[in-house]
Amino acid sequence: MDTPLPLPFGWLPERSLRFAARTLVTHALSDAAVPTLRHAHQQMTIERVKIKLSFHCGTSPSAMFLQLLDESGNVCATLSEDHRMLGYYSPHNGYTIHIVDTDPTSASAGGWLEDTALVEKYKMSDEDYGNREESYRRFKAKKLAEDPEWTLEKEMCIKRGVPYNPPAPKVTDPDHLKDVAEKISVGQRCKVEPGDRRGEVCYVGRVEGLPPGYWVGLRYDEPLGKNDGAVKGKRYFDAPAGYGAFVRPDKVEVGEFPPIDEFASDLDSGDEI
Repeated sequence: MDTPLPLPFGWLPERSLRFAARTLVTHALSDAAVPTLRHAHQQMTIERVKIKLSFHCGTSPSAMFLQLLDESGNVCATLSEDHRMLGYYSPHNGYTIHIVDTDPTSASAGGWLEDTALVEKYKMSDEDYGNREESYRRFKAKKLAEDPEWTLEKEMCIKRGVPYNPPAPKVTDPDHLKDVAEKISVGQRCKVEPGDRRGEVCYVGRVEGLPPGYWVGLRYDEPLGKNDGAVKGKRYFDAPAGYGAFVRPDKVEVGEFPPIDEFASDLDSGDEI
């Protein structure tokens, strides 16, 4: 049986010219990722490949020296003939086209395409900004002169035609809602609005890490809470994760509020047997 002759370098069956090899791309002057050549068909000329790569790496096609590397990083071909088709060099999936930039003044040199810190930014002085006729600073000053309680959120609500609900004032009083909290005791059953969330009072007082004022620590009957009775590492009561919560006293109503039985029915009242 005759031994088949090896195929000459660059020879490819006509059918294979229709397909593209998934080729990686690296650049000698840049660490930035260059898109994988998925659509560089083997019938594309080296000149067209260079033009395609120039849009991603900043190197002029005329300054490109291309090398074809195998999976181990070894140079297996130099893509030096622009008129040749890529398929002439027999690239395979996983091969790498390495770009060497021969232009000493290239935009790719020195990291100019990667490090934005190298680009000089335009900086406007505070005085120049204050002298601008149209600026947010002047717009805000004009609005505040017309309405001392003006805010951007209020302006947007007016433009949308929806009512504006101003945010609640920031609490600074350490005894905020103390009088309401004094009517609530640990161990009482309670419900929290909105939602008729039921549970048991486990703590009443101030809480480090939360805004000033009094809080009520609750252990819900269901996992409707946000913690386990601790705030920023300090424990105030014990509860399973997701069953504990701290709410303001004015949101809590104490009384006879047994756990809600989801499976109870009106027949349990004794009106019908």
